Amino acid sequence: MNKHSLLDAPDLDDWRAVRVILVRHGESQGNAAARFEGQTGPGLTPRGHAQARAIAAGLDRYGIPELVVTSDLVRVSETAAPYLARTGLPARVDPRWREAAVGTWSGRTFVEIAAEFPEAIRALRRGEDVRRGGGETFAEVRARVSTALDDALATFAGSPVGSRHTVVVFTHGGPIRVATAEAVGLPAGGHLGLDPPTNCSATELEFVLGGDGSRSARLVAYNTPAPQEAA
Repeated sequence: MNKHSLLDAPDLDDWRAVRVILVRHGESQGNAAARFEGQTGPGLTPRGHAQARAIAAGLDRYGIPELVVTSDLVRVSETAAPYLARTGLPARVDPRWREAAVGTWSGRTFVEIAAEFPEAIRALRRGEDVRRGGGETFAEVRARVSTALDDALATFAGSPVGSRHTVVVFTHGGPIRVATAEAVGLPAGGHLGLDPPTNCSATELEFVLGGDGSRSARLVAYNTPAPQEAA
């Protein structure tokens, strides 16, 4: 069975549904300065902290999740902090939800990189999966994020038939794009057809898990803007 297609839905006599909410971090200091961050960076700007407070309240519409997962990078942990304080929930910290590593490009501005590596930038614009700054390819990011997503869903594999669950994942733009592409069965490079998520936006995926290990998925909402920023 194609695990990505709702046309091949699992046996309706033995299923459970899992809603996964993917939240991008708030505006980081690197975002504000138009710098590549990858797996580095000092954290959020004041605006980013305001966005984090706003999304903490905005996530109320999904109810209380059974599982909260976060990347281990500081801009994500700072984004998740108001939500964890609001709900009193613990977080499962999973480094596989990190942003793509960009190697020697980390900390450098987009303008600097475009001037020094014009061929790499042209390749990226053509949709080629180049190893930016000697870091990861998007194929590698998709592979690790897909395993992390599988593990989050596996939490509910033995839950009661017909049960419904919610997972909130605080992560980065790259992992949200590749997780969405993987869930709905887009081919390699398919994430390039998805807009980069904005700061503190929410993307909603819904999975139906069959008792036989089958899985179907649909994209409910992509890149829903963050609520008005809290003061």
